[in-house]
Amino acid sequence: MSEQGRSSHPVTMREVAQAAGVSVATVSHVVNDNPNARIGDAARERVRKAIEELGYRPNALAKNLVSGHSKFIGLVADAIATTPFAGQIIHGAQDEAWRQGYVLLVANTEGDREVEDEAIGMMLEHKVRGILYSTWYHRAAEIPPALLETDVVLVDCYSEAGEAPAVVPDEVQGGRAATELLVEAGHRRIAIINTTTPSPAHEGRLRGYREALEHAGIAFDPALVFDARPEQEGGFDAVGAVLDAGATAVFCHNDRVAMGLYDGLRERGLSIPADVAVVGFDNQEVIAAHLRPPLTTVALPHYELGAAGVRMLLGIDAVPDGGRLEVACPPVLRDSI
Repeated sequence: MSEQGRSSHPVTMREVAQAAGVSVATVSHVVNDNPNARIGDAARERVRKAIEELGYRPNALAKNLVSGHSKFIGLVADAIATTPFAGQIIHGAQDEAWRQGYVLLVANTEGDREVEDEAIGMMLEHKVRGILYSTWYHRAAEIPPALLETDVVLVDCYSEAGEAPAVVPDEVQGGRAATELLVEAGHRRIAIINTTTPSPAHEGRLRGYREALEHAGIAFDPALVFDARPEQEGGFDAVGAVLDAGATAVFCHNDRVAMGLYDGLRERGLSIPADVAVVGFDNQEVIAAHLRPPLTTVALPHYELGAAGVRMLLGIDAVPDGGRLEVACPPVLRDSI
């Protein structure tokens, strides 16, 4: 039947049954792929042909009630949709959900607990397959109690009580990778400008820095460790202390700190990387790719965090021992070392 010949009203299962010469129950079994239904191949083919010709669309809500869940996956986030680089979490989750035959429902709550509770309630009412719960930076998170009514995976955050599996960046490996880049470039006096805020990133990246030095046979020197605000001003203000410590290379906590370091070094007439080599962290491309010289950095794997969260939620990837999957942070080589 042509598009013009199709009925303007929603086609019913009874109409499909009449067109195929079978019972409504037979149509239901075919539509729902019931493996236990005893239906001949010829009857199945007539039903499928009638469905195609009439343009029948199954009632998704009714199917959800039968199966217990829908083809939707929820994602509840505090602010990642409005954060330029962390928004890749949504992109990764959306792509992986689509590959697995699901659609992603996203609720960006801006940290409002009332909005969060309403969003989770709506997703539960629509019988989502499960929910990803994400924060815009890696931290411990308090899980809303309603989340525990369904399958849940935490993305870029974790529960200290271990209430749900989590997918997080491997901060230690990332810190190690950043420092190794500078070691491989021949540097021995390598400073780290870390954040002043206690966090998995603060502790993990420092630990990775120390592991890389130890592996290279370079003694750890506390005089080369600096804490600064994780902003451009923090990097700028640290320049004098970094130079006084005799550093020839600097691993910065993030790309914004590196941008401030660039400004401070230039103000003193020094060039990058000839006088001081610099490595950042995050790979905020709006910063890193457009500094002069372009900044070598280590990427936070936001896209893969989202994709891995969906795979874990669907049981495609196993939950590791300890309940936390750590995703590697890859180096991004540019011209600052």
